[in-house]
Amino acid sequence: MYQLFKMAFRDLGRNKRRTLLSALAVTVGLGMLIMMSGVLVGEMQGALKNTIQLFSGHLQIRGLNYDENKISLKWEDLIESPQALADTVKGQYPQIVDATPRLVASGIVTRGENSRGVQVIGIDPDAQANQVYRQGVIEGDFLAAADREGILIGQPLAEKLSLAVGDQINLLVNTSNGDVQEQLFTIRGIYTTNTFGYDESTVFLPIAKAQTITGAEDRASLIFIVLKDKEQAETVAAALQSPDYTVVTWRDMNAMIVQVEDFAGAYMTIFYLIVLGITATVVSNTLVMSVFERTREIGILAAIGMKGRRILAQFLLEAALIATLGVIGGIIFGGAITYYFGVTGFPMDISKMGLTGILIENRIYTVLTLDNVIYLSVLTYIVTLVASFAPARMASRMEPVEALHGK
Repeated sequence: MYQLFKMAFRDLGRNKRRTLLSALAVTVGLGMLIMMSGVLVGEMQGALKNTIQLFSGHLQIRGLNYDENKISLKWEDLIESPQALADTVKGQYPQIVDATPRLVASGIVTRGENSRGVQVIGIDPDAQANQVYRQGVIEGDFLAAADREGILIGQPLAEKLSLAVGDQINLLVNTSNGDVQEQLFTIRGIYTTNTFGYDESTVFLPIAKAQTITGAEDRASLIFIVLKDKEQAETVAAALQSPDYTVVTWRDMNAMIVQVEDFAGAYMTIFYLIVLGITATVVSNTLVMSVFERTREIGILAAIGMKGRRILAQFLLEAALIATLGVIGGIIFGGAITYYFGVTGFPMDISKMGLTGILIENRIYTVLTLDNVIYLSVLTYIVTLVASFAPARMASRMEPVEALHGK
């Protein structure tokens, strides 16, 4: 075996430029795949984090008949005395960081001749779960619980309707009896969560005002619950079960993200194989050229008794050495660019993306995972060796007499 290694190193050193270019092809291919896997992981993790933080929470308590797709405001679909229930739940379970009621309604904001359909969410401005909106205020002030004329709107909506803090907008909102209620509101603040689709279509009112304008009185659509650890969701949900309401976990509410992630993973595996196939072709061509250049040498080795399987092993070993050099370089290269974009992020024009149900940030930050690095490195080795098998087999099957004559 030592002799084969020695011969493989010697043969690769005959044409250093060609060997280095082959290894560089593997380096670039693996490096780009590591970065692409980082983009996929970062996008999915970011989307899940945003969706939990902004939309679903780790758990939601809902009325037995509540349908989030219909945004029902009928009293029988809502939770009665929601703040009392939220306080009780929060006090009983130490795993819960915060539990706060939210009232969700559909509405339309108008300014002059411009209008936009929005989702109106009534929140408790002092709740810890709503800190993300408080921190996201970029102009003006956050809502106050006692405010009856203030509204908080997203930056994209403000830009589209040319709105500023202090401006007034007209809000039409559906009510619990099926009517439409209308009122002028003053913009107290403009917020951003760096999630275009959400910020463009979501406005906030203090929950007391939202309950009044919609006619919901002391009722809410749901109790939004944040846990210390999202993996505790099933355990806490089981403990919260009651015949008076339903408890939904973040896994149930974010099933689409899981499905998209599975689909994207399968698609990316095909993409990985295509890229590695192109990269491996470079290594294969290098070995083919090496076989033709060393035809007489192969003939001499076969004539003095070297078996075909040892010749095959020698060429595969050369491919493995090129792959090793390329994989080391690819891990360094891919790790470096993935780390860089993990800090700076990729800008994304989310306004042109038609995804619904998935909250993607305006920038995607790559995430480097050990599992992906190992998987892609092993896959690179396998694809490179498989692609190199044909020229190695060609060398092992040469007839000594023909090889000695250079045929």
